Amino acid sequence: MSFLSATLARVKPSPTIAISARAREMKAAGRDVIALSAGEPDFDTPDHVKAAAKAAIDAGHTKYTDPDGMPALKAAICTKFRTENGLDYNPSQISVGNGGKQILYDALMATLNPGDEVIIAAPYWVSYPDMVLLAGGTPVFVETTAESGFKLTGAQLEAAITPRTKWLILNSPSNPTGAAYAWDEVKELTDVLLRHEHVHVMSDDIYERLAYDDFRFCTPAEVEPGIFARTLTVNGVSKSHAMTGWRIGYAGGPEDLIAAMRKIQSQSTSNPCSISQWAALAALEGPQDHIEAHNAIFRRRRNMVVERLNAIDGIDCPVPDGAFYVYPSIKGLIGRSTADGTVIADDETFVTALLNEAGVALVFGAAFGLSPHFRISYAAADDVLAQACERIRRFCESLR
Repeated sequence: MSFLSATLARVKPSPTIAISARAREMKAAGRDVIALSAGEPDFDTPDHVKAAAKAAIDAGHTKYTDPDGMPALKAAICTKFRTENGLDYNPSQISVGNGGKQILYDALMATLNPGDEVIIAAPYWVSYPDMVLLAGGTPVFVETTAESGFKLTGAQLEAAITPRTKWLILNSPSNPTGAAYAWDEVKELTDVLLRHEHVHVMSDDIYERLAYDDFRFCTPAEVEPGIFARTLTVNGVSKSHAMTGWRIGYAGGPEDLIAAMRKIQSQSTSNPCSISQWAALAALEGPQDHIEAHNAIFRRRRNMVVERLNAIDGIDCPVPDGAFYVYPSIKGLIGRSTADGTVIADDETFVTALLNEAGVALVFGAAFGLSPHFRISYAAADDVLAQACERIRRFCESLR
């Protein structure tokens, strides 16, 4: 009998974390590596947020809080949902966790039984399917295309729903593509969901504030109030306020689901860090002007990276609506060979060879469920991105 749980055989380690770790190892060994594999802003946490955390320490706010968040933070989250998304939650419908990832995981653990299905559009964030598997469910993948803007259509959703479907996970703007659903595109999906009352919606809105040009963000329960009672609206401060390491995510949802998630959290991690909660409170209630300033920088970086990648023969890079990723196709490079004879058979081979030969760490498309692509995070300084694009260009031109 194996000592380890059989459940672990169903899941794999996070590819993004593994690639980032490999890049750090190479740097430690003296290699010149540009790592664009991690998904976090390169900006510092705003000063007023850091000051609030320091003040909380000085005031002695270092004790346990309620398992799923302190009342003041829950109240601020209710205000955020009401004023920015038109969603009316009360504090008993709010859960605060150790990052958005814990919120998603708790919800899946609280609801999934063996055989329950979760619809996930590919490409997807790497953790969605493995969290479903850990919770005993079955991920059902629906492949999107660049031609559809990497977005799920109503017809695709309708075809994927079965009597065993419990959740649809929707991520907009998306990791890894940056694709974002406009109001009419969300409405097309919610119209389908209105016909299938047994399907719940997990709306991962973590990149809500990172949208560019004329795109207007919307969330499913805002578009269609008829699905409010079966929607978990997930968000956090990690991306919008450059607080990835503070580990605060939150959600609004049905009271019975939130209570079940509270039970799980009380027996696993207990409450999120008290100091981080006070910092998140300052993030939600304090000045927001840094977001527009950061977005202007992200927009400039996006445009530069898209332009430079599209100038490389064999690469096709769509322009994303939000987040801080691009998801180019390398279809035109498949079958070519490196100088040492390695054949670029797929995107994983491409990314591995690029890291080894050019010192650029990216994430291969198969990790997100759609090949042949790779993901670049453009949450890095302009000169770093320019150098990375130049290394990618030289590497691609060296292929035979």
